Amino acid sequence: MTGSGSERPELDLIHVNVASTAGAYTVGSASFFRYILRLGELGLPLSLADQEAVAVLAAVPHAFGSDEEVSFVSGPGWRVVPAQGDLDWPVLEATPERLRSALERAQSILWANAASYRVSARDIATIERELDEVYGVLMRAAAAGVAVNVSYVA
Repeated sequence: MTGSGSERPELDLIHVNVASTAGAYTVGSASFFRYILRLGELGLPLSLADQEAVAVLAAVPHAFGSDEEVSFVSGPGWRVVPAQGDLDWPVLEATPERLRSALERAQSILWANAASYRVSARDIATIERELDEVYGVLMRAAAAGVAVNVSYVA
């Protein structure tokens, strides 16, 4: 997934927020956004289970997106919740287990195809560190029995 140099500065400003009442983490890596949340845009041939996992991650909404941009979709263990007021923003709400499963599957798909898409060793190391932090949030949320909210801002 390559883009022009003019696209890169915009991607560097993206932050993915993963939060629950049991803790939160903000992913500041453009690589995480590009290769994990937007994995479906690579055009890979995916099995049905892979497509379902990628669909969960692709549904993560922009925190300040317009109402028209927010898709009202859901699936087993997840849903997109639109903003409830002017001081709120849309989020993907998921069970920690469902989100972890989607992230693990995306990670596996990416590593199997990293060479084809010229994912650098630096990107891989960065994504691994970010996933470890996110998995920690998911583990705490699962232990507390609470859902996790995910959105991104640019």
